[in-house]
Amino acid sequence: MKGQLSAETTVGVAASAVWEVYKGLELGRLVDKLLPDVLGKVEVTEGDGGIGTIVKLTFPPGTPGAGYMKEIFKRIDEEKRVKETEMIEGGFKALGFESYIIRLEIIEKGGESSIIKSSIEYEVDDKLANLASEVTTKPLETMAEAIGKYLSDQKASA
Repeated sequence: MKGQLSAETTVGVAASAVWEVYKGLELGRLVDKLLPDVLGKVEVTEGDGGIGTIVKLTFPPGTPGAGYMKEIFKRIDEEKRVKETEMIEGGFKALGFESYIIRLEIIEKGGESSIIKSSIEYEVDDKLANLASEVTTKPLETMAEAIGKYLSDQKASA
């Protein structure tokens, strides 16, 4: 069984500023700083933020499931402002998902606003189809809102 979910979060910051955070390792640093109790702790286990980088997200205590996930950066498209990561260990992979890909796209909406489009594509054996209901974009939306607010606040205090 294959599935896809996506959500769009509008933020009051130019797409170029949002992309600077999303394209590399800054996203993980800000998640650590802004959302440790919600999303957890991000560590780079391999790489410098480019394609092939592997990061580990350790979920907050009390989160059901494996307690962590590792993902690899598979695609970073500077021109289209698209980043794709694939879960390689823990998280939904530990539950039996065959693939779990997160796509983050930053879309220019106007000079001072943009849309963060967060998508998840997954594949899971039909025998585990009931687990598909656990897939949600909510953590990605929470992250987008927090990053947008942080960047807006930075811009306002500059």
